[in-house]
Amino acid sequence: MSIPRRNTLGWRRWAALSVVPALMALTSCSAEVQRGWLPGERDTTDHTPLVTDLWVNSWIAALIIGVITWALILWCVIAYRRRKNTEGFPRQMSYNLPLEVFYLSVPLMIIMVLFVFTDRDQRAMDDRFEDPDVVIDVRGKQWAWDFNYVKEDVHEDPGVQAHLDGNWGTPDRLPTLYLPVNKKVELQLNSRDVQHSFWVVEFMQKRDLYPGENQYNRYIDIVPTRTGEYTGKCAELCGEYHSEMLFKVRVVTEQEYNNRISELRAKGNTGIRGDEYDRNPQRPALEQAQQRTEP
Repeated sequence: MSIPRRNTLGWRRWAALSVVPALMALTSCSAEVQRGWLPGERDTTDHTPLVTDLWVNSWIAALIIGVITWALILWCVIAYRRRKNTEGFPRQMSYNLPLEVFYLSVPLMIIMVLFVFTDRDQRAMDDRFEDPDVVIDVRGKQWAWDFNYVKEDVHEDPGVQAHLDGNWGTPDRLPTLYLPVNKKVELQLNSRDVQHSFWVVEFMQKRDLYPGENQYNRYIDIVPTRTGEYTGKCAELCGEYHSEMLFKVRVVTEQEYNNRISELRAKGNTGIRGDEYDRNPQRPALEQAQQRTEP
């Protein structure tokens, strides 16, 4: 007995629609979905759990609100559709005060809740350590990075611009910053020329660097909690070779970090490569303007 073509098409349509929820349920168990497709792992630093939870919970709230909104829209479309043989227009209403109060109050409540959680997590990530174990002076420049280990009074080799020619990803071609795991680290950020942005992708946190501004006004305080090698880049369009302003971050054990400091000291990389290597032609004018605005 053959199945009519119309029924066959209907069966296939419903089968295809039933596969979608099944696939969504299966993929929701993956680690990528649980962290909202964010890069890196949840416990890369002490801040990444805050970012992950805020991101994922915001999407959950948005999905719930979206489902409710679409359900109400569809319900109105079906319940108040124009019936057959209906003549004229439905009764017109100039306003509905309870409905308008609802439309105003609910979005305000949603925004206030999101603001409270965002402000709480932002304040937690912006807190500074009273006595960090490691202090790094980070200098962005067109188009590379300089890293100074302040307490140890040594510096990495001056950063050299990467070249996207197929070999740029090798570790010895990129400036590399070493950080000890499970230690309080303060990154003090400054620019040698134009505006840049320090971004370690897996740390889920970045901050802009401005020329002529005191380096202690721009900082990131974190505790790296997972060893490994991570990707760094400039996240602010800073000129022709912005895309090649790359670096790496290696989070290592305390012993490996101390060995790196000893290697730099043995190479003669002592001292801090500071303001004397800045090349912003407007820096004197910026400093004078800053002095005039200080009380």
